[in-house]
Amino acid sequence: MIRRLRRKLIAACMASLALVLTVILGGVNLMGYSRAVADADAVLTVLGDNGGMFPKTHGQEVPPEGGDAPDEPPGGKKELFGPRAMSPETPYESRFFWVLLGEDGQVLQTDTGQIAAVDAEDAAAYARSVAGAGSRSGFWGDYRYLLCEDELGSRVIFLDCGRSLSAFRATLRASVMLAAAGLLAVLALLLVLSSRIVRPVAESYEKQKRFITDAGHELKTPMTIISADADLAEMECGENQWLSDIRRQAQRLTGLTNDLIYLSRMEEEQPRLPCIEFPISDVVGEMGQSFLAVAKSQDKTLTVQVQPMVSWVGDEKAIRQLVSILLDNALKYSPSGGQLALRLEKQGRWLLLSVSNTVDEPVEREALPRLFDRFYRTDKSRNSQTGGYGLGLSIARSIVLAHRGKIRAESPDGHTLSVVVTLPG
Repeated sequence: MIRRLRRKLIAACMASLALVLTVILGGVNLMGYSRAVADADAVLTVLGDNGGMFPKTHGQEVPPEGGDAPDEPPGGKKELFGPRAMSPETPYESRFFWVLLGEDGQVLQTDTGQIAAVDAEDAAAYARSVAGAGSRSGFWGDYRYLLCEDELGSRVIFLDCGRSLSAFRATLRASVMLAAAGLLAVLALLLVLSSRIVRPVAESYEKQKRFITDAGHELKTPMTIISADADLAEMECGENQWLSDIRRQAQRLTGLTNDLIYLSRMEEEQPRLPCIEFPISDVVGEMGQSFLAVAKSQDKTLTVQVQPMVSWVGDEKAIRQLVSILLDNALKYSPSGGQLALRLEKQGRWLLLSVSNTVDEPVEREALPRLFDRFYRTDKSRNSQTGGYGLGLSIARSIVLAHRGKIRAESPDGHTLSVVVTLPG
């Protein structure tokens, strides 16, 4: 139990930290990427509005590198400094090219004077691909493009974003590496400190187990003496109601003590069970057959469906006790005339054991996981009728966990309660 508690604590802390780091670093990187895209789109919009060139700055036109000043676009040039507040160095820092396509996709004009990595042939191929994609803007490799309509056709403008994208990728890689390093560091700290964190719980749990075991052993002797004295008194005085009540309550208390001791032992960190291969089909079928008469005497119907010829490696005695607990619990909490079903089947690598029974009142969904808690009752007024202690399903869970299996309660229709056990095959 303590080991599972440590694992859950470490898992919860690591998941919380991973979520926080993902939100923070993911948000930072997303903002950086969005800013790079927005800046590129702003430059492309200026180029698109000015016929594939930058407008005048301080009364001077910015010529392309290695060439004369381009002709003024139709409608006149727009000022670079306006609502976008673009840096005056932007025209000299930007690397771009554009291609003018006709209605039939024919290349009418190409300008690659502002970039050295792309020639006219490559630019034309990029433009045709972009025009065929049907998107107005987006990325083509490391180039951000904008498709805008021109009087002569469609102008596709490409802006080199390799530097900003490389910076974004470097930041993203660094963020992932730092996050991974941080998670590993926190994991190492949790592995060291988690034992100290759960130490008070572990000490309390050990004291509880020790008390239950010691008290159980101490109670066995007086219970044995009481039963023996009741038998001797009955031999001398004859049978009467008082002696029968004493014997019955002594047996009840002895059974409760034995269950508590067994449950305490089964919930140890590593219970050692004698695991051998045995025919689990025969065992489950035999246990089901033994409850048929009991169910019939209570005006209930028990259906046994066991897949034949299934063997399994485990503790046969514990599995018998598991099936007995589940069937006994189903009989106790099913109404007169109720339907019970015991099933065993192999599904791939797993064994599926289930016991279901009809119920008088539907069990709330929130209460299903708590059915396996010690002394838990969904209806406390039924204690005197069933005669149980509320330990049966707790013992069943301990047996299943000792075999590295899983157990759950479900009530899909609200009228049937099923306890499903999954055992590794």
